[in-house]
Amino acid sequence: MPEAPEKFNAAMTTWQEWQDAPWGRLRYSIAEANLLCHLDGLGGGPLRILDLAGGDGGDAIRLAARGHHVTIVDYAPAMLAAATERAVAGGVTALINCVEADATDLPRDLADGEFDVVLCHNLLQYVDDTPGTLTSVLAPLKPGGLVSVIATNRHSAPLNIAVREMDPAAALAALGTDQARTQIFDSVLTLHTAEEIIPTLRKLGCRDIAHYGIRSFCDYITDDARKHDPDFYADLERLELATTARPPYMHTARLFQLTAWRQTSRRSACSPPSGAPPGCTTAWSRRRCRSCRPC
Repeated sequence: MPEAPEKFNAAMTTWQEWQDAPWGRLRYSIAEANLLCHLDGLGGGPLRILDLAGGDGGDAIRLAARGHHVTIVDYAPAMLAAATERAVAGGVTALINCVEADATDLPRDLADGEFDVVLCHNLLQYVDDTPGTLTSVLAPLKPGGLVSVIATNRHSAPLNIAVREMDPAAALAALGTDQARTQIFDSVLTLHTAEEIIPTLRKLGCRDIAHYGIRSFCDYITDDARKHDPDFYADLERLELATTARPPYMHTARLFQLTAWRQTSRRSACSPPSGAPPGCTTAWSRRRCRSCRPC
C-alpha cells in the first residue's frame, strides 16, 4: 500500500539533513548531470517539466535555476511547503508550480499536460503496481518527450549490507528478497532493478533507453566522515560522474536511473506499419525502427 503523507511530513528535518549530506548531494548532482546529457535534444528554449513525487524540490529547483518551468506534484503538504521556500530562496518562484496530488492519480489538466520532460524519481519503491504507475507517469509526456526514472537498485542491497554492516548472513538473506526498509521515512520499500524496468518502458512505447548508476562508490566507502572533506568530496564526485554509465559499476550502484524517449508514433515499436511484408516484425524493426531491440 502507498505510504500516508503524514510519514513524509513528519520526517522533513531528517530528510533535509540527508539531502545536505555528501551522499544526498551526490544523488542530485549525478541525476542532474545525466539529465543534462539529453535535454539539448528537446531544443534550446525553456522546457515544461513535471516532477512526480517531487517532494521538497531537490530536482526541480536545480532545473528551474536553468530556466525551465517545473511543476512539482506531491501529496505531502510539508514537502510542498518546503519546495516553495526553496523556490523563494533560489529566486525561481515564477518557474515553480506546486500541486498537492497523488502522482499516480493526476488532475486532468496535468494528465493531459503534454510535458516535455517527466521525472519519476524515487517513486517506484513506494507503489505496488509498477506497470500501472509507469503508465500514469508517461501519460502527461508528449510524444518525443523525455522520461527519467530513478529507483533504489536491488542489486546493491546485499553488497551494501555486507560492506557497511559487516553482516554476511543478512547480505545472503537480502539476495532472496525485494523488500527493504527506509529509516528516514520508516517505510517498507519494494526494490527493483534496471533490467526489470527497461522491458516495461519498452512495452509502454519508450525508445533509446539509457541506463545510469548513481552512487556507484559512495555507499561502499565506510568512512562517512571523510566524505565531508571538500577535496575528498570533489574527487568522489568526479569518480561517480566518470562511472555513472560505465559497466559494471552502474549495475551495483545504490540507485539506478533510466532515461527514455516516448515514441512519436502511437504504434507499438515492434509492430510494422501497413504495407510491411506479412509476418514481418523483427526484420522490419531492425531496419526501420531505431528504438526497437529485436522482438
